[in-house]
Amino acid sequence: MSQFNGGKEPIRVLQVLGGTGLGGAESRVMDSYRHLDRSRIQFDFCVHTQEEGFFDREIEALGGHVYRVPRFRAVNWLQYRKAWKDFFRLHQMDPEHPGYAAVHGHMTSTASIYLPIAKASGVPLTIAHARSAGVDPGLKGALTRFLRRNLGKKADVCLTCSRLAGEAVFGEKMVEAGRVTTVPNAIDAEAFAFSMETRNKKRAELGIGEQEFVVGHVGRFGHMKNHTFLLDVFAQICKELPSSRLLLVGEGGLMDSVREKAASLGLSDRVIFTGNQAKVSDFYMAMDFFVFPSIFEGLPGSVIEAQASGLRCLVSDSVTDEVLITPLAEARSLSDGAPAWARYVLEHRSYQRKQMGQAVKDAGFDVADQAAFLEKLYLQETHLL
Repeated sequence: MSQFNGGKEPIRVLQVLGGTGLGGAESRVMDSYRHLDRSRIQFDFCVHTQEEGFFDREIEALGGHVYRVPRFRAVNWLQYRKAWKDFFRLHQMDPEHPGYAAVHGHMTSTASIYLPIAKASGVPLTIAHARSAGVDPGLKGALTRFLRRNLGKKADVCLTCSRLAGEAVFGEKMVEAGRVTTVPNAIDAEAFAFSMETRNKKRAELGIGEQEFVVGHVGRFGHMKNHTFLLDVFAQICKELPSSRLLLVGEGGLMDSVREKAASLGLSDRVIFTGNQAKVSDFYMAMDFFVFPSIFEGLPGSVIEAQASGLRCLVSDSVTDEVLITPLAEARSLSDGAPAWARYVLEHRSYQRKQMGQAVKDAGFDVADQAAFLEKLYLQETHLL
């Protein structure tokens, strides 16, 4: 197979994700994909959706392929296992297909199923990558916790974006024993460098006045992002600054309910829903303050991006403090309540926007460094360095 062909062809690494949309994990994997040496390493993607994702066409253009397996539900356990066995039987054992040197599992909820199957099929290196420090509420979250039991023992390498995420997925003992390696959610910091020209253009496109104060947020509309609390904070801000605007970038299952709450607060004309955006950097430029009240996270790349753009950030202390990499970002408890959060924003809204790209790189969040780490991991662990 090609990865053992004297290094003449690039090895192939399979990235396992829920989809290839504009989510945090997907964006970070794509950042690494763009920056690594694709003459030595090529990515393929296996996703849990039949829908075309935002990055599908770029993946194909970069030389990768997108494959699909069924979305896991408890009732289709056997079918899910069979789908993965069939997949690796084709790609690992059929000489007509390039085998995988590594499988990098970012979807840890079912990694305990597909990583052992990959290993048994002859994949040299299996990686489990923790990217969240919590789970959804209810039965879905309980099932995720059950499936993650002993995941650290079922992968050759355990990675995490933060200590909290590592403990949540692999357990404190694994982290304390040094069995889990932290790999920050790095970004292309230069792409987020503040530009007044871009700011003015984007605000004009969005219909935002020059003097209007814009509170911003970037993230999927899901339980953990806590958009309802954000709306409560914004409602308090509007009492003092009625011309304020709230700019929400992203999509997700709770988007309609957030729209309904905005309407119930009388804020529909003050809140801008942009949906997912290919060039999210331009939207950070249009903001004046970034507010991120998540209930749990792994290590949110959006907070790093906001700081790279020179934005002041107020972040929930439920989020790991590893994300507070510049003086621009501060954390406080959700228990302080929306009025206290609003007061903080109002008291700190006047500041000089600065270029912070170098500070982000110095803090270890440079995507070029991460790409180099991954190249070494994939090649060294598969004895091809």
